[in-house]
Amino acid sequence: MLKAEGVRKTYGDLEVLKGVDVLINQGEVVSIVGASGAGKSTLLHILGTLDEPDNGKVWLNDLNIFTQSPNELATFRNTRLGFVFQFHNLLPEFTAVENVMIPALIARKEMKGVKERAIKLLETLDVGARAEHKPAQLSGGEQQRVAVARALINNPALVFADEPSGNLDSKNAKELHDLFFRLRDELGQTFVIVTHNQEFAGMTDRRLEIKDGRMV
Repeated sequence: MLKAEGVRKTYGDLEVLKGVDVLINQGEVVSIVGASGAGKSTLLHILGTLDEPDNGKVWLNDLNIFTQSPNELATFRNTRLGFVFQFHNLLPEFTAVENVMIPALIARKEMKGVKERAIKLLETLDVGARAEHKPAQLSGGEQQRVAVARALINNPALVFADEPSGNLDSKNAKELHDLFFRLRDELGQTFVIVTHNQEFAGMTDRRLEIKDGRMV
């Protein structure tokens, strides 16, 4: 499904990724682990098209992703990929359901259908009752569930998560981790997750480790 070959990335004099190969299959929950500075987030950002490699190629199915124009790449990112970060990045002036709707509205989808899907996703993620609340009125766990719903709104091929439970207490972290597996089982969703949580990494379908810019 997602394939990367020979991915290299350098910032100044620091070579962060030194020829990384990755293969992600449909419906997998894959964790990426490694020490701080090993290149985990850099790899995730390249796989998610938030950054470009200096060398190497990334394919989604038969599409060589970085051969697209900047506008095509932006559309691809919005419609085919979803993102969840350590800090939920919800817009404070909008309600939960409005935050979830934003990627679909950027994709110019019809408002009525978008709102119906957003509400359904929030209900699936057990925060339907909080749809009209703003982020400041939600707990940390609820905010991350809203962020997950936002990542799913355009029915992406993959969801990338960068330390999604890093800002949560142990109870909410476990609930979020369980949620990823439930979404995989119920929706066939594919997740690629950078984490320092070794217990969670051990539960995933595959655990990929980066050390000094290379896959171990």
